Amino acid sequence: MVDTSLRAKLAAALASRDKRMIRRRLPETNSVPSSNLIDFQTNDFLSLSTSKLLRNLFLKKLNDAPDILGTSGSRLLVNGQAHKNLEERIRKFFQSETALLFNSGYDANIGFFSTIAQPGDVIVHDEHIHASVIDGMRSSRVRHALFPFSHNCLHSIRDLLTKLLEDRPGLRSGANSVIVAVESVYSMEGSFAPLLGIVELLESLFPGGNAHLVVDEAHATGVFGPQGRGMVAQLGLESKVFARLVTFGKSLSVSGGMYSHVIIALFFISPDSGYLDRCSGS
Repeated sequence: MVDTSLRAKLAAALASRDKRMIRRRLPETNSVPSSNLIDFQTNDFLSLSTSKLLRNLFLKKLNDAPDILGTSGSRLLVNGQAHKNLEERIRKFFQSETALLFNSGYDANIGFFSTIAQPGDVIVHDEHIHASVIDGMRSSRVRHALFPFSHNCLHSIRDLLTKLLEDRPGLRSGANSVIVAVESVYSMEGSFAPLLGIVELLESLFPGGNAHLVVDEAHATGVFGPQGRGMVAQLGLESKVFARLVTFGKSLSVSGGMYSHVIIALFFISPDSGYLDRCSGS
């Protein structure tokens, strides 16, 4: 009886999704791509998955590294040398203080945003931020202190942060922190976050350094910046961004994700720089 009731409810839910045209299905499995075709369907931006050179190098490295397969358990119990070596290589490549691997970019955002903000802190985020960031924020200790701002609008960010400073003495004193979450490249529309303007704004409003910018570089890695290190590197902001997400499931064409972390350097830049006049509709 219970099974019948559950099946009926699931069927009704699927029918409702069909009616609203929001039901998603797994696509047909991809066949081997033809050399005469260009892939505009997947996130394999650099076509690394079909690179014979990369395949041969991977097989050689796999053969030369006997400890690369398997984890033997959670990393909290067994911290494998292969993981440690990869994180160190990533840290150096992205010129960050540390790097931490996750199973996927989704897991990385969940893990980071569910743990980094502490009681009394607030998270402000672009209204178009990825769903994985939203899921992480909603699981955090500040789930009731989440504030969206208009997409890529510096006026909206400034107004929101000014209001938060007025309402929350802990932010003014530096006892509490504000975390600002953006994507460097938003995949649905291809827009770029005004990272330079956001950095200027945070440094002018929070001269004590308690504003921390977190940038999801999932769709910028491999495509923008020197050696594909992303928009943060292209703009020279490595020392001014608190943390960056890099996913391996887009241009790097494999699976997994990681967070790289740097300490924000303290600089004071005047807010009268012109960046705040570039928001459409302002």
